[in-house]
Amino acid sequence: MSALAEPLVVREPRPLDARGRLEALCDPGSVNVIRSTVLPRRASARTAPGDGVVGASGMVGGRPVFCYAQDQSFVGGSLGEAHADTIIRVMELAERAAAPVVGFIASGGARMDDGVAALAGYGRIFRHNVRLSGRVPQISVISGVSAGGGSYSPALTDFVVMTEESAMFLTGPGVVGEVMGEDVDAAGLGGPRVHSANGVAQFVADGDRAAIGLVRDLLSYLPQRAGDALPIAPPLHLEGIDPSEFVPAEARKVYDVRGVIETIVDGGTLLEVSDRWGRNMVTALARIDGRPVGVIANQPWFLGGVIDATAAQKAARFVRTCNAFGLPLVVLVDTPGFLPGTKQEGLGVIRHGAKLLHAFAEAVVPKVTVVLRKAYGGAYICMNSKDLGADLALAWPDAEIGIMGPKQAVGVVHRRALAEADDPDAERDRLAAAYADEHVSAAVAASQGFVDELVEPRDTRRRLASALASLSHTGQFGNGPGNIPL
Repeated sequence: MSALAEPLVVREPRPLDARGRLEALCDPGSVNVIRSTVLPRRASARTAPGDGVVGASGMVGGRPVFCYAQDQSFVGGSLGEAHADTIIRVMELAERAAAPVVGFIASGGARMDDGVAALAGYGRIFRHNVRLSGRVPQISVISGVSAGGGSYSPALTDFVVMTEESAMFLTGPGVVGEVMGEDVDAAGLGGPRVHSANGVAQFVADGDRAAIGLVRDLLSYLPQRAGDALPIAPPLHLEGIDPSEFVPAEARKVYDVRGVIETIVDGGTLLEVSDRWGRNMVTALARIDGRPVGVIANQPWFLGGVIDATAAQKAARFVRTCNAFGLPLVVLVDTPGFLPGTKQEGLGVIRHGAKLLHAFAEAVVPKVTVVLRKAYGGAYICMNSKDLGADLALAWPDAEIGIMGPKQAVGVVHRRALAEADDPDAERDRLAAAYADEHVSAAVAASQGFVDELVEPRDTRRRLASALASLSHTGQFGNGPGNIPL
């Protein structure tokens, strides 16, 4: 008589604790813990070795990193004086070694037992965040509930990753309910759906392990410190795909620009940054011919690719991050202009658009622009035009570049003729075609030197790779005062 087969039992991976997160982040056997036995200096009924945080050095992909993880199982991960000192020590060592810092944040905020000393600890952490800003990559992973100062330190770093079960806010749901009368839970107040849509968090991951994999991937695009060489990978190209296949000929038809990006970057692989915020602008890390690059592209799939206050702010922050760490910029342009209206003016679109102008104009990394289909008005300038500082300005042959679209232009220039015409629509079409040939075509822009060269869509990747190779050693990178949040 045969024995019945035992049922297969699938066991979920055990949740990671603070030490486990560092072990999972770093290469096997490379974690070296520091200050693991430190105790609070102040009398407290709640004490434990390490004071609720684990600090360490390690290796990621064979490169040194410094990291720390707050332990929410001890006093809610609240920050006391000794706890703060460990985080600061990790950051001091990272500065000394010129290596990235990764923090796993899960904190209820300042510890009541330590009073003002806890607040002072946050002040010193913030100062060190700013001291390292734009000098070494700083990445925060929100791995629990982070309140008060536990939210401000991540906001000062270069990238924030939230797990699906995490939350961050300055003031918790209880106080919000008592003071403001709002009935809201932690997820509704500051969960990943909230902060991925408002720009606080650049990435959302399913859990700790997914977040750690994302951080390791993110670090693979970044140098150890500003000014260091970028990590180069073997080139990987998908042959035989024409990027223009993704772009409708009609200027008003929408499409997903990520399809175009995938045809020109290595392996069709991109790590999109802030994909749920400012969705009319795509910002992503990728490689071209093995070199890490930052890609900025208008997204016609959302709002037709217009630039609004949010998109400008998003792109400006990304440009400055790439400039700080020496990543060349590839800019793909297809935009009808800035979004008009009282709402945008009230939101300060002028101020936010100026951020994008400033970011591109100050950037000293290699900058290459390709106009895919259309680029009009101030948006043409803002998207890294040649006169704003592009090292190489390219355009597809059928692209349109001008102050505004032909039909809108003739509505202004030939208003009287259109009013007197027997068939105003037919006359508008005739005048618009003539205006386009004379003023709007990419060929005209190229003949006048505003575009360096017209390139066939199939040749886009080759031209970008060639330009990036020739420009790879230009400039001293960095933003001076650091990578300030915009």
